[in-house]
Amino acid sequence: MDFHGLDLNLLVAFDALMNERNVTRAATQVGVSQPAMSAALSRLRTLLGDPLFQRSSAGLVPTARARDLALPVAAALRQIELAMLTQPAFDPTTASVTFRLGLQDYPTLVLLPALVEALERATPGISLNVLGYNDRDTAIDLLDAGSIDIAIGVAPTVMDARIMTRPLMRDAFVTIVSTDHPTASGPMDLRTYLDLQHVLVSPEGQLHGLVDQTLAQQGKQRKLALTVPQLFAVPAIIARTKMAATVLKRVADDSLASHRLVMFTPPLGLPEITFHLIWHRRSDSNPAQQWFREFIAQQSAAL
Repeated sequence: MDFHGLDLNLLVAFDALMNERNVTRAATQVGVSQPAMSAALSRLRTLLGDPLFQRSSAGLVPTARARDLALPVAAALRQIELAMLTQPAFDPTTASVTFRLGLQDYPTLVLLPALVEALERATPGISLNVLGYNDRDTAIDLLDAGSIDIAIGVAPTVMDARIMTRPLMRDAFVTIVSTDHPTASGPMDLRTYLDLQHVLVSPEGQLHGLVDQTLAQQGKQRKLALTVPQLFAVPAIIARTKMAATVLKRVADDSLASHRLVMFTPPLGLPEITFHLIWHRRSDSNPAQQWFREFIAQQSAAL
């Protein structure tokens, strides 16, 4: 189709390049060869008088002009798709499909058991392939590469129109000590807090986190007795030692050691943390993916 000299197939190519940030993957998405996709990009650059994408070690980086075009082009193509193509409805009771889910530690502990239980009960033909990740921005890399369908975690620090999010669940921090800890009877003021021996969850092994950043803004520093890469063992460690940890409340609530823990509100004014559903725009209109996102949201709301 031609519109004032612009082949609308070039817009499909542009949308794929915005989605994938990689010529080869964009070609695969559209169903053309890599040379054909490169030729389409060259034509777009000539027609629009802009390079549109710059090459980098991380892939194609869109120019300001490309970013301005991304949403209008995507919306126009979506309207054409809705008008001309009817996708079959997704029936979870008869479907046989595997969803690939990327999870940070918190949703793995708090949400995954309930999600698997609900899937097993309602959708016998659906299975999950779960991939863990730590850094919030890793979700974008996994979605770009097609390694996962959906991620659940803290929203990435930098996003653009190709990455879509939806708030899913929130939690507040608590400071936990064992029931026989000298401070278990309270109160937990800042001076007492700073005197504690703290456990830090640090997937990358760094000796600071949100708590330490908050304390540093006040010119304070806590004592770190233990740094661990994952949060799963932290409640049990606290229950067995004279250490303390500041974790999200459901982590402590869901622990088998919860009956041996005392919780306090941290005397720091820490914000609540929101976890999001995160997905790639390429799968936004896929009926199966739409159903799975809603199913996850329903299970999260029921917690």
